[in-house]
Amino acid sequence: MKILLFGKGGQVGWELQRSLAPLGDLVALDFDSTEFHADFSLPDALAATVMAVRPDVVVNAAAHTAVDKAEGEPELARALNATSPGVVAAAARQVGALMVHYSTDYVFDGSGERPWKEIDATGPLSVYGRTKLEGEQLVAAAGPRHLIFRTSWVYAARGGNFAKTMLRLAKERDRLTVIDDQFGAPTGAELLADVTAHAIRDTLRAPDKAGLYHLVAGGVTSWHGYARFVLEQAAAAGTALRAGPDAVDPVPTSAFPTPAARPANSRLDTAKLQQAFGLRLPEWQLGVGRMLREVL
Repeated sequence: MKILLFGKGGQVGWELQRSLAPLGDLVALDFDSTEFHADFSLPDALAATVMAVRPDVVVNAAAHTAVDKAEGEPELARALNATSPGVVAAAARQVGALMVHYSTDYVFDGSGERPWKEIDATGPLSVYGRTKLEGEQLVAAAGPRHLIFRTSWVYAARGGNFAKTMLRLAKERDRLTVIDDQFGAPTGAELLADVTAHAIRDTLRAPDKAGLYHLVAGGVTSWHGYARFVLEQAAAAGTALRAGPDAVDPVPTSAFPTPAARPANSRLDTAKLQQAFGLRLPEWQLGVGRMLREVL
């Protein structure tokens, strides 16, 4: 089996290089790759890359994920998140490849408190959310067998993340203020990559498993609860902090105005995925705790 991976340099793409390698021959590309065109800001040449590699599976981990920045550059966000994935999906269909694509909780309007299901009506609040939703639609409309995974609050030990920011600030300040009215599940890039590899194998054997799935870690928390957990783990590990977990003050979203609106409810229902692939998604604390043991 041959697998073509776009976006190898991102947090999810980095982990996918590890999880996909045992499945077959992996061709991993990033925007600056020279052997093949893989720059999603320039969609036109992407089909030629797929046709040249002729993979059995195409995995797209490339995206415009700077949510606030996207508000000021909607055309670039649309190229990376919608137009290019659609081009790649159409080429995947031509070569008979399974297409894997990642989307986001931002396709929903964040209302209510119930976890969102795959069949729920969408209503994105931002350029990022709208372009990611359009990307889902273009991938599906192009007609390849596909797996689309919506996820949320992604982190990894490699690169920057919320937990590292909290640790840095807790060493510099006596108190922290963190939003307590947005809810979701911190989800590790490792978990996304491992589930992706499992789902690819299953879907190649049972093509009827193709489709749209929600993929996040188990449980739910707020950014405030997330920050307290990080600092509790750091304190338990002996890390010197000026601001401990009890010095994290809850504030509403309105305390931190941003160019892009954030959904208050980012809970995603993963029952469909767990049933289809026979998986159990671990609680978010397990993955975050493991990541912290790597970075502390």
